[in-house]
Amino acid sequence: MISFKNISLRIRIFLSMILLVLLASILILLVTIYQYDEQTKDYNVQRFERKESTTKQTIYLELKNKTVYPVNTENLSKIFHERIHEISTINKLNIAIYNLEGILLKSSSKIAFERPDIKRISAPFLKELSQNRAHKILTTNEDNGIIYQSSYSFIYGVKNKRIGILELQFTQDNLEIKKELKEFISRLGFVYVFMLIIAIAFAYFLSSYITRSIKTISDKIQQTRLTERNEKIILNKASSEIEILVEAYNNMIDELGESATKLAKSEREQAWREMAKQVAHEIKNPLTPMRLTVQSFERNFLSTDDRAKEKLKEFSQSLIQQIDVMSSIASAFSDFAKMPIQKKEQIEIISVIKFALDIFTEQYITYHPSEKKLYANLDKTQLIRIVTNLLKNAIQATENIENPIIDVTVLSKEKNLIISVVDNGKGISDDLKDLIFEPKFTTKTSGMGLGLAITKNIIEAYNGSISFTSKEGKGTVFTVVLPKE
Repeated sequence: MISFKNISLRIRIFLSMILLVLLASILILLVTIYQYDEQTKDYNVQRFERKESTTKQTIYLELKNKTVYPVNTENLSKIFHERIHEISTINKLNIAIYNLEGILLKSSSKIAFERPDIKRISAPFLKELSQNRAHKILTTNEDNGIIYQSSYSFIYGVKNKRIGILELQFTQDNLEIKKELKEFISRLGFVYVFMLIIAIAFAYFLSSYITRSIKTISDKIQQTRLTERNEKIILNKASSEIEILVEAYNNMIDELGESATKLAKSEREQAWREMAKQVAHEIKNPLTPMRLTVQSFERNFLSTDDRAKEKLKEFSQSLIQQIDVMSSIASAFSDFAKMPIQKKEQIEIISVIKFALDIFTEQYITYHPSEKKLYANLDKTQLIRIVTNLLKNAIQATENIENPIIDVTVLSKEKNLIISVVDNGKGISDDLKDLIFEPKFTTKTSGMGLGLAITKNIIEAYNGSISFTSKEGKGTVFTVVLPKE
């Protein structure tokens, strides 16, 4: 027995095209049957709607002009005692009249009162009918193989008052349409046979042409250079045309393997260079405040001062805090992709931010907390890094300003903590605003340009946000929003 994989490419193409034609023919046949079915349904609905409209007009004409009885629920059976059969015969549909409780009063069908399911309308159905905007329900049912449609609507009397429920039942007769469908499918079958003969001839010549062109295609593949890794094709048995393609492809894979190795090495080296830059920048952040703290302590510390021990303790705490920051960076670098490690603990925000501000000696930095104490679940170390990065940017922006001002405000709004850093520095030009949070972007002559990018990453890790407004020559406002929980 010959397996499919050993069949020549020409035969495979030939069989594939024939199969495609057969599938297309079957699909067209199914769509045709579906379309006929949908048209039949639409035709029956429209036909029923016409009969329904005519029947209702006749019924309301009877109620309005022809009856001698008062138009109310109790007299409906009397009013239509004989007329219901006449109206049913003329419009070729069954008619049933119910009172507002759903109890059958009159029907054009003789067996209606013998069937419990017809003698009364269920309470849920009555509720649905009352709540329906059109006050009308159309159903389709099947009984003993006969499909029929039923329409339920209210009968209105004097002053548009509901006095009953009208059911119109139309039995579908699709024999003629089914006959037409069979005739159409029969004609379509002859067309499909003719198309299949043409398709066989066309597929034969086309498959022969394609196999003659494979040598040209293999030459093109030999000239192709891709940057993706691919495995070699290994086939035990194949047509001669396919063997040429496989050989060409495998030669190309050998070349790509060498290129991929070089590219992977280059990418690893670049990744480590970028990580080294980031770590250097992160470690530099706590070193600056440590240096400022030591200089401030050296200038202001006197051993004879009454608060010497207290100042020494504050100095030690400040250094320990910055050392902890460096330690967390080193730990994160060892995990490579986890820098900085996020943790949450309840901290007192006002004092933590004041602690971060105290390491700066600039006299023009002011702090305006809206509350004396404010608590949130954040990482104390990362909060200090956020404030430190924003203050360093503000200080650098005001370096050449005659009367520099930096205001830091903290307030609580609903479930969020809002920190603002305002400066009257040189501002940010419009063409640079879209790049301000990009890694390695900086307007300074020194630095890696990672400060605001890292700050943004820290904030977003807590599901927070950072934004800014700036006018060139006027100053900048950075606003940080952090959830308290």
